[in-house]
Amino acid sequence: MKRSTQTLLYHLLPVVFWLLAIGGIVLWEILSTFNLQLSTYIPAVLVLLSMLIIRHIPRHTDSTTQCFQVALLLGLASYWAPSVLFLMIPIWGYLIYQRLFSLRAFSASLIGFACLAVWIVVLNQLHITHYTLHIVNNLFAWIPTGSVLFAYIASTIARQILRVR
Repeated sequence: MKRSTQTLLYHLLPVVFWLLAIGGIVLWEILSTFNLQLSTYIPAVLVLLSMLIIRHIPRHTDSTTQCFQVALLLGLASYWAPSVLFLMIPIWGYLIYQRLFSLRAFSASLIGFACLAVWIVVLNQLHITHYTLHIVNNLFAWIPTGSVLFAYIASTIARQILRVR
């Protein structure tokens, strides 16, 4: 492959993946008969922020702060789509693969979840929110979330493969 073609693909493939994700979400929104609200898209944004935080951890550093932040973001996203909490397992796997995982990072993520759980209990007791944890609630939020995850992972892989050396 020529260097100019490789450079062109390096810049255009992520754009294509993101446009496919957005186009798929819009097409599904048009074709569906369900009345989806903004709360369907909030978990996708929070998951994307989590991925960006995890992806930009410098090598050979402590990932405790980032794990706490990601746990807070995923816990917040679980308010609208409770099954998003299970994304922490692949994130821990990625951190193990990158050799950034430690007992402190695991503890920080559990503390982040616990911190958010305490706030949810307090807000429920004050009757500000009415949160009930059902894993199957709002499974339609996985359509934009899955599209965003696919676009992010595919564009990251394409950039790694087509990196100009």
